[in-house]
Amino acid sequence: MAARFVWPGDASPRFTARVAGVLSLLTILTGIFAEMGVSDGLIGRDPAHVVANVAAHADQVRLAYAVYLIEMIFSVAGAVLFYQLLRPVSRSLSLVRACMDLTGIAIKTTGRLFFVAPLFVVEPALSQALGSASTQAMVVLFLKLTDRAAEMGLVFFGVAAFVEGYLILRSTFLPRILGAVGMVAGVGWLMFLSPPLAHRYFPFILGVGLLGAVAMILWLIVVGVNASKWEAQARQAAS
Repeated sequence: MAARFVWPGDASPRFTARVAGVLSLLTILTGIFAEMGVSDGLIGRDPAHVVANVAAHADQVRLAYAVYLIEMIFSVAGAVLFYQLLRPVSRSLSLVRACMDLTGIAIKTTGRLFFVAPLFVVEPALSQALGSASTQAMVVLFLKLTDRAAEMGLVFFGVAAFVEGYLILRSTFLPRILGAVGMVAGVGWLMFLSPPLAHRYFPFILGVGLLGAVAMILWLIVVGVNASKWEAQARQAAS
């Protein structure tokens, strides 16, 4: 008998949890490559060298742009699966969490247009027409805009993380400590409502955020969820 394809809605909760964990891991890894490896590592933000860096590493910038988009694809898929996973706790709050996540993803994805825009500015014909000073100013401006878009996205991710943590605290099928850490991480990302304040405490925000994300990913991939308790809570919610 041919194997039946299983959609997320029909899959076991443990399988859904593990796929969500893998997608979260891939989201982090692709983001680290594009952000730290290319955006910060090869391009930087030094106005004196940024134009030359973009021109010298054009292929890597294009690759990082593609990886950014792949990161967002993983994020969208993960948002859908987390909605499915947490829906038995509260369908409405799980939907809020998914909407906040998807809004942040949309903002970050749109902002990546500014990341690739410097490639057009440094083309010889346009850069000569603009002049070196204007070319440098435009490249720096575009990179600042992509950074600010990412920070805007983090605010919505912060709301999503806080709601997710609350849902985990109310769940019976995931460890409550994961929910508590997630709520703290969410508050940290919300500090990007004031970027100067967030930058001041960024090492702490990043540390707590990574701690919560890594703990959640490891638990979902290695353990998954308690399927019997997930199903019991789902039946209770349905009744």
